[in-house]
Amino acid sequence: MFNTNMAVAEIAIALLLLIYSVIVSKRRRKELESYIESVTYDAETAKSDTLMNFPLPTVAFKLNNTAIVWGNRYFMEIFGKGKLHFDTRVSDLVPGFKSKWLTEGKSLYPEIVEVCGRRFRIYGNIIRGESENAADFMGISYWIDVTEYDQIREEYENSRPIVAIILFDNLDEISKNLPERVKTHMQNAISEKVENWCSDMGAIVCRYERDRYLVIFEERHYRKLAENKFSLMDSVHEIVSPNGIHASVSIGIGRDGKSFEENFNFAVLSMEMALSRGGDQTVVKNRFSFEFFGGRGTEIETRTKVKSRVMANALSELIKASGQVFVMGHKYGDMDCVGASAGLCCIARKMDRKAFIVIDEKHNGAESLIKRLRAEDEYRNVFISPQEAIMRADRGTLLIVVDTNRPEQAEDQNLLMACNRIAVIDHHRRAASYIQNAALTFLEPYASSVCELVCELVQELVETSDILKAEADALLAGIAMDTKNFTMRTGERTFEAAAFLNRAGADTVAVKKFLQNDLDDTVARYKILQLVRRYRENLAIAVVREPQDRIVAAQAADEMLNIKGIQASIVIYPTGNGGVTISARSIGDINVQLLLEGLGGGGNKSAAGVQIENISLEDAVKKLFEAIDNYFEE
Repeated sequence: MFNTNMAVAEIAIALLLLIYSVIVSKRRRKELESYIESVTYDAETAKSDTLMNFPLPTVAFKLNNTAIVWGNRYFMEIFGKGKLHFDTRVSDLVPGFKSKWLTEGKSLYPEIVEVCGRRFRIYGNIIRGESENAADFMGISYWIDVTEYDQIREEYENSRPIVAIILFDNLDEISKNLPERVKTHMQNAISEKVENWCSDMGAIVCRYERDRYLVIFEERHYRKLAENKFSLMDSVHEIVSPNGIHASVSIGIGRDGKSFEENFNFAVLSMEMALSRGGDQTVVKNRFSFEFFGGRGTEIETRTKVKSRVMANALSELIKASGQVFVMGHKYGDMDCVGASAGLCCIARKMDRKAFIVIDEKHNGAESLIKRLRAEDEYRNVFISPQEAIMRADRGTLLIVVDTNRPEQAEDQNLLMACNRIAVIDHHRRAASYIQNAALTFLEPYASSVCELVCELVQELVETSDILKAEADALLAGIAMDTKNFTMRTGERTFEAAAFLNRAGADTVAVKKFLQNDLDDTVARYKILQLVRRYRENLAIAVVREPQDRIVAAQAADEMLNIKGIQASIVIYPTGNGGVTISARSIGDINVQLLLEGLGGGGNKSAAGVQIENISLEDAVKKLFEAIDNYFEE
């Protein structure tokens, strides 16, 4: 009996709630209809042209929670009346829908909304009744069906052409001293890999040189290729020559251009970028930026003595056509900068042209070397400040930038902009931002140092007897510093350059003295080493709370590589002006240039750095660890 009474009571309560909701719903509807009539400025027009008969799907909703207050019959038909009930919210019908765009004063919803296979563009505004009560405000939106238009737009974007150039970038190296039939077999194997890679894209594939392929495909396939990190590079690595060398390709892609020609030009620029960064990678160029994929392997040496000779002849023509020569390195110039600058001054002197080295003499890492050069009569007035260089610059000035290819890292960007004729000589990988429109670019990431590159130019243009002993010492000091006394990034050409400098009178004892540190710097370096912690087993990281000398921090990073099991080292410290500096070194498979590139850094596989402005040390450390994790997860 008790249960029966409870059931009857529950049924009665449910009926009362249902009746109450219906009454409230009807009352709200009448109030809204009256309200809509109130916002119509003309009483006669309101009778025939109110929102009740508006031809577009229209819905009014509360701004705070998107609860639907009213919707016309066209809006009801979009979702079906069965989905609309008491206090239904727009966010229930369209997940993620918010009213923030209206409160920000916008009249267009930021996204196209898809409902039941149809796509809608939503416009709207805020409305209120005659009263000034805040609760009287609500949002009203108008839904325009743009399904056909959006499908056409989508198809247009998906069918846009992309141009790719694929280069078998180590063909000469992999087929050296091999019979012609083996070379042909290797080329055919690469062609098969390229054709298989393109088979599912409906692409046009054309081999137009012995080591180059032109591929044209549609934009719809790009995302999948990017998600797979352009798997062609990995599949080509499976091809191994009889002498044990793995094949590799570089891919340059141009997209988002206005025409086939522009996309092709983008692809050419991408290929140049890929090769200047060491090859074995994919570079994508659009109208605004570059994207990089791969590039973790050892750089491929494309430098030859023929190329050095061509570059030397081109540089000599530029110098002869110039009234004066400025040589400028990167900020806080080191011995590699100053040594290369001295070598270029030697070349300019041979051609009877006055050369100046542009450097901040108060903030640099080569004080002892500059002091040694100043002792020579030929260098008494050679070192000048960036401000003085800008005052002296004219149309006949040639500016040679050494040891960097990024304008923001140059000693002075204003001087870079003031000079019309520029040459770039560098051994770092080219970054997304690089000095453009240079009359000459000698960029070889395989080289140990920029001094090594300049030494090859000196060999082509200057007699050994014309080289000052101080200049030979400076060039050798630059090579010794960047190779850590010939233990890192050395090759056959490195030792050839050192032998040439030895014949020119370079003194290894003098070089050793240039590289010596004072007691305070040595103590500071070992204080940094006390802060070292391991990360991911093979990384050593030191987070220093106080500003450090850049040279000392770099030397500490070098020292950390002596720890057993460590393949890469990183020192991070505040700069003292609201920024943070990171110095990284590597002796293993970890590419520190790629690791720091996401933070805006640059360098090469074994040495890289970055300076981040306006950031706390804690936030910079978080970003660094995120970059490390992303590097290992890719």
